[in-house]
Amino acid sequence: MPKPQIAQHGRLIPLLENALTTHYDVIPLWSHPDAVTAALAYGRDAVGLVTSAPVGATCGLIDALPQLKMVASFGVGFDKLDLVALRERGVRASYTPEVLNDCVADTAFGLLIDVARGLSASDRFVRRGDWLKGKYTLTTRVSGKRLGIFGLGRIGQTIARRASGFDMQVRYTNRNPVAGLGWTHEPSLYALAEWADFLVVAAAGNADTHNVINSTVLQALGPQGFLINISRGSLVDESALVHALQTNQIAGAGLDVFADEPRMPEALWALDNVVLLPHLSSGTHETRQAMADLVLANLQAHFSGAPLPTPIPGL
Repeated sequence: MPKPQIAQHGRLIPLLENALTTHYDVIPLWSHPDAVTAALAYGRDAVGLVTSAPVGATCGLIDALPQLKMVASFGVGFDKLDLVALRERGVRASYTPEVLNDCVADTAFGLLIDVARGLSASDRFVRRGDWLKGKYTLTTRVSGKRLGIFGLGRIGQTIARRASGFDMQVRYTNRNPVAGLGWTHEPSLYALAEWADFLVVAAAGNADTHNVINSTVLQALGPQGFLINISRGSLVDESALVHALQTNQIAGAGLDVFADEPRMPEALWALDNVVLLPHLSSGTHETRQAMADLVLANLQAHFSGAPLPTPIPGL
């Protein structure tokens, strides 16, 4: 019996690519200069598409796969997937939630501690030989401070639970208050920023949240406040953030995501009050294995006619 034919948009981790080629007839769209052109040329019989959260799938790519019935995305975000096009075509789609909550939350707290205590900056201080010339500057305590979380979904709740170990007060803002939880809901992002010592961005990236962390929110966070973003770069107005960091309008920032990855404002490179990571929040062996397993489980469920383990809501 022939293997189902699926298209692969963008490179994936080797263990997943190897498993896909074992079970499916894979069309490597990533090996061609243009994915849509390759899909039109080679993907007329492809019934599945595997992609990732940073790559997604445009309406043009979806239209170029006339037999497409299933999209499996490696990642928790689906802002790069054209959900309208998938819904209109009746295409099923899955993603990989839950399995990366812990590692993303760990990264959020790693960034928070790093920027507040100056760990990366003081490492550079030592390596430059500056410790021979004098002591490093005083930094900011983390324990007992106020943690504001923008977006109390699965990852946001995991971050909130981590905060208990640091005796932090936790408040959040969300589209709606989350029932059954003990944390205080703030009615607006502005009010949350004004209250918080640390503002963690954990909301989904979409049209409603584009550049929602703007100059007004940063001003509310204030010169003693820190911004942490482990969600999507699109939520932060990067020009406003650069200005806020350069002028000490806020105390600092820890960033794992950027609007145009892997590019970012080069002005950030020279600043010691910002920690920059290459979108590594879910990048552990354990989490990536679990994500790969979930992609394969969703594909297997689709081709066996079973319900998808983790369908994208609304599809």
